[in-house]
Amino acid sequence: MARQVFGHKLEEIQADILEVGSLVEKALHEAIDAMKRRDHYLSQFVIRADKKINQRRLEIEERTLTLIATQQPVVAQDLRFAASAIVIAGELERMGDHAKGIARISDLIGDEPITAQVLTDMSAMGKIAGVMLHDALDAFVKNAPDAARRVAAQDAQLDQLFDHATSYLLNYMLTERSHVNTATYLTWAVHNLERIGDRVTNICERVVFIATGELPALGGNRAEQNSNTETKNVAASAALELEA
Repeated sequence: MARQVFGHKLEEIQADILEVGSLVEKALHEAIDAMKRRDHYLSQFVIRADKKINQRRLEIEERTLTLIATQQPVVAQDLRFAASAIVIAGELERMGDHAKGIARISDLIGDEPITAQVLTDMSAMGKIAGVMLHDALDAFVKNAPDAARRVAAQDAQLDQLFDHATSYLLNYMLTERSHVNTATYLTWAVHNLERIGDRVTNICERVVFIATGELPALGGNRAEQNSNTETKNVAASAALELEA
């Protein structure tokens, strides 16, 4: 009986995580759409909507901690699920921050022109990131570690698009000196998209952990990879200011 009650509570937490994931995916696509359409009202909507994502994350954390404290997991996988639910909710909340950061960047750019190439790269990155997020949460629901590994492997596509976009933007800064500020803002934006892929990968690692008890590094040594690209470090510092 205790196992059934605990399992039902975990299913409720799982449903809450899926709800937050849906909010994050919506925020991601709306932030990119606001950038493409230069839609100030939509970008402000994304920024305001982030408060709901933050609140739902806290509710999941509190609910999960209460469950662990009051009903105690019966089997090891239940404990791994509960602990990972808190981590996954945190990753989703940070993805919401990345989407909010893109919306803020859109407002900072204002009516300044954005080249079609950058918008194309951002659209492609947003599409991949959205699919990865959706599929990672599907693997979470189905307790499917192999599917999670396949999702994490797609992060390489985001990294390639990020490298392409930042290389283009650096060259653009050199040739179009009057648009350096806009190009810098756009570098922050594509960095936010790249980071969403990393956070989806973190979720995939947790899916594997729940099923197997092992916590793999599915994205490889990302810290080492990031240190090889100075642009990432610069963009990361600036993007944090926009996500606060």
